[in-house]
Order: sequence, then structure tokens, then C-alpha cells
Amino acid sequence: MDKERTRLRRHPERGHDDRDLIHAILDEALVCHVGFVADGYPTVIPTLHARAGDTLYLHGSPASRMLQAAPGGEICVTVTLLDGVVMARSAFNHSMNYRSVVVFGRPRLVTDAEEKEAAFKTLVEHVAPGRWDDARHPTRSEMTATTVLALSLDEASAKVRSGPPKDDEADLGLDVWAGVVPLRTVAGEPQPDPGLAPEIEPPGYARNYRRDAATPNDPA
Repeated sequence: MDKERTRLRRHPERGHDDRDLIHAILDEALVCHVGFVADGYPTVIPTLHARAGDTLYLHGSPASRMLQAAPGGEICVTVTLLDGVVMARSAFNHSMNYRSVVVFGRPRLVTDAEEKEAAFKTLVEHVAPGRWDDARHPTRSEMTATTVLALSLDEASAKVRSGPPKDDEADLGLDVWAGVVPLRTVAGEPQPDPGLAPEIEPPGYARNYRRDAATPNDPA
């Protein structure tokens, strides 16, 4: 593992290489951003991801520039979870409470049929645990029409900020409100497809959908 690339240079006290923490952040996040070089230009795109053990899976159309350029080349994957807006007494010390992960590495193209189907299941279950058993599984042609990359988490680190604002001592007496406005992802009521038969009720993982790591989705 190349510690130099994952070493934090700004606020190193917020850095963590705890594997359980890295896994938890990746598992809670729905979207990652992938940085790569395509046609000589640095590029960043958002996409879905899912983790299985110490492997991160990415998928998309074979026509995707990221999926064409990534195999054999270096990429950087990041995820960020926002937990709160930190309002300090001074404008300079405003911040965010967050949990983030950065992963560096060279992804490999998943060509083994069994691993590719397992990756599909991992991606579906990452979005909604329990959904794989309900949904139609991908056909051979659908799997062929999708590229899957596997990226090792050997070179990954987390960065976390939590707690109240950190004002300068000289500003503590200012008559200005300071504190944290918590943020969280809240799911609304499931909206059925217009063509859905009316007798089909939303499953538990749709009715009780959560992205809170402390209260995972209820597949019942």
C-alpha cells in the first residue's frame, strides 16, 4: 500500500486508515466520483459503486470513456457523506461535518462470468438490500452490454470532520450564533410506476428505505 498518496497534508488529524471505517463510508454512500485521464485530459464522472470485502466494483456502458480508459490505468475514486453545516462565529472558520474516502489504484476488467454476476448482485444489494431476490436477474446479453471494473481497496484512506465549530479564542465573545445544522438523507414515500398493477404493494426495503449506517435498510 502506497501510504504517500493517501497521506493527508491538510488537517492530518482528520485522517483514518481504519478498514472498518473505510468500509462503512463506502457502504453508506450511493454515488462515487471517479477520476481518470481520457484522451489526454483529466476527467471526473459520478457513478454507482458497491463493495465486496476489500474490492470496490464500478460498472457502466462499454461506451463509457471512464470504463474504456480505466483498465490498466490509474484511477482515483472518492465518496463523501455530508453530516452537517458548521457555522462558526467568523466566516473564515465555517466548515462542514463529513465522512469521506479516497481510493487509488489500477482497476481490473471483470471477465469471469460468475464474478461478474456476483458484482451485479453486490451493486443491486448495495442500493437496496433484498432487491436482488425480487428483481429479474440480468440476461447474458445484458451482462455483455455492461462493463464491470474491480478496484482493490489496498490504497484507501478516510477523512472525517465532526463536532462544533473551531472558532478563534478572540471570536468566542462575539454576539453571533454558532453551531451545527445536521444534514441527513431522508427517503420519501415510494412512488409506484404508472404501469404497475395496483395490487402490488411496495416491499419493505422501499417503504423503510434508509441510508443511515446506524439503521441499515430493512429488507423485510
